[in-house]
Order: sequence, then structure tokens, then C-alpha cells
Amino acid sequence: MTMEFKPDIQLDETFYKVQEVRKLTEEAFSIRLPRSRFKYHAGQHVSLGIHGDYQSREYSIYSGENDECLEVLVKEVKDGYFSPKLSKLKVGDLVEVSGPFGKFRIDEKKIADHKFVFIASGTGIAPFRSMVRTHPQLDYTLIHGVRYGSEAYDKQEYAADRHILCTSGDRSGQVHGRLTTYLADATFEKNTQFYLCGNSNMIFDAIEILKNKGFDRDQIHCEVYF
Repeated sequence: MTMEFKPDIQLDETFYKVQEVRKLTEEAFSIRLPRSRFKYHAGQHVSLGIHGDYQSREYSIYSGENDECLEVLVKEVKDGYFSPKLSKLKVGDLVEVSGPFGKFRIDEKKIADHKFVFIASGTGIAPFRSMVRTHPQLDYTLIHGVRYGSEAYDKQEYAADRHILCTSGDRSGQVHGRLTTYLADATFEKNTQFYLCGNSNMIFDAIEILKNKGFDRDQIHCEVYF
């Protein structure tokens, strides 16, 4: 039996109806939900569950603070339990949202006189899209490491001179190889704030590279995807 709900409303303050499942690659997709009264800061994450299922997972928020929808970015793990179920969601299905959580966010007092370098592997780009959409005045550079150029999610949204794509599996990016290789050769101004998001190996390697370049730990902010 199918239950009918009014569209675009928040149910019991935690349940939302799926507005769209947007396919980005064969494995990656975004889920758009009605924004309703949900408030968050760019860089935070939410816990996402499927109505009727006992498990949930955490995902960084992909939409900006002022966007009309709440959006998360997901990469399907083929043998996983949860992400394949998310990939099968349809418009109108119910998901449970808890949060927002986390303190991985821009210090707005530094926007006027600091440069920002966003360093992401894979779907770790999610909080940086949120930050860029929220703060269009940011003086930022986005360094995104992926295997293939097709994984440059929503690349067209970033200014070409601010987006550096590092591809290890093909030569379609500006840089062929891992982002840490690019990072080791790059130079940055002293008033730079670094934000890192992605797998733990990349983050640990990047921190060491930045420390060796003379940057203090309080200039480096991390969100680790295990």
C-alpha cells in the first residue's frame, strides 16, 4: 500500500521527500531534498537514513547555505549495504535527515584578507562546493584529485582558473598524477587557509607537505573520509 504525503514538506521534523536523484557518473549521484526549515553552515554534514531501514550514513552537504534544496553527494559502493539503496531512491521516497553536524567551516572573518585552498579527493569535494556557492566572494583555489576526468563533479560551476583537476587514471586533468604530487611542487602565499577533505591517506600526506612548506597547523583544517 502506498501512503500519500503533501509534497515538499518536512515530516515529523526529520523526514523529507526526495525531489531528485541526479546522476553524475556511473557510480556517483546527488540526492536533492526540500530545504524546508533545515539550517546549516557550508562544510557541515548530515546523517542520512532511508525510511524503514535501520542504518544510516554521514554525508557532507553539497548545496550552499542559500540554495532552495538540501543536497548531498554520494558515491555508490557496489558491495556496500547502504549506498546502493540510496542509488535506487525515487522521487517521493522518504529519507530521514539528522544534523547538521561538524565544525568544518569557513571563518568568515578571514574572507576579506585571506586566500583559501580547498584540497579534495573524490567525493570530498562536497563541502567545498557548498562553501563556494555560499561565499561567492572567496579568493579560492580548488585542487581535486580523482582517477578519471569524468569524476570532476559539477566542474562547470567553478571558474576555470580556480579549479585544478589531478587525474591519476587518465590524462584529462590539468595534472596527470596524484594531487599530493602537485601539492608538493606548488607554491602558496603565507596568508592561505587550507581545507582538506577526503580519504585519510591523502589528508595525512597533504598535512606533511604543507607543514614542510612552513604552514602552521592552525592554517590547516581537515575533514577525514575513512
